[in-house]
Amino acid sequence: MNAARNRVITELRERIASMESPASRKAGALPFQVAEIDAALPGGGLAYGALHEVSGGGAGAVDGAAAALFAAGIAARTTGPIVWCLTRPDLFFPALAQVGLHPDRVYFVESDKEEDVLANAEEALAYGGLGAVVAELVRLPMVASRRLQLAAEKTGAMALVVRRWRRPTEASDYGQPTASTTRWRVSVLPSEELPVPCVGRPAWLLEIMRVKAGECAEFIVGACDASGRIDLSTGPAHRQDQAGRPFAAG
Repeated sequence: MNAARNRVITELRERIASMESPASRKAGALPFQVAEIDAALPGGGLAYGALHEVSGGGAGAVDGAAAALFAAGIAARTTGPIVWCLTRPDLFFPALAQVGLHPDRVYFVESDKEEDVLANAEEALAYGGLGAVVAELVRLPMVASRRLQLAAEKTGAMALVVRRWRRPTEASDYGQPTASTTRWRVSVLPSEELPVPCVGRPAWLLEIMRVKAGECAEFIVGACDASGRIDLSTGPAHRQDQAGRPFAAG
């Protein structure tokens, strides 16, 4: 009797597993390996099979570049090819390589319109076998974000949307609701001094603006290193961002 019951249970488990999506079987997260940041994220890191948004802390090019490098560092630590969808081919390849994302891993897909960026990103996510799909967008409507989220869930790839503003007024759109699992904001800070004249390590104010089943938080971090990793800053606790606004991490 017990043998027959165990055989039935085993068969049921196999049937359930065969019906699960690749994302459910892949379950897991990509940790930052910074205890304070991972503790703020359910699952101890950025969820695979999910959509994550990143923007610069201001509308300027400097913060926007930091946001792109933060996303590149995340993508660099995933396994598999990367697809990067964009409308403006202005990425600086040496900077991407400096944060661990070498161009030989990346397929750049250029489009004329943001609607095509969204379509290309969704198709890439649905393809499967990718480490991450990055899409550069000004706006991310709820419906479009939901489609990206569902496509990421289906294959287990990580979807990263870098919000890039062409004019200051567009930055207000970042407060609109989307289906993203996490939302981040990156602001450039004065570089940390190193024991080498005129050389410093870039520093960022990293803010978790939204996280499902979690709380918002902010950290002062050293920018991504050659392996795509960040770490908590060892600089002064009280600093100013590029706009001169004082703050303290915590």
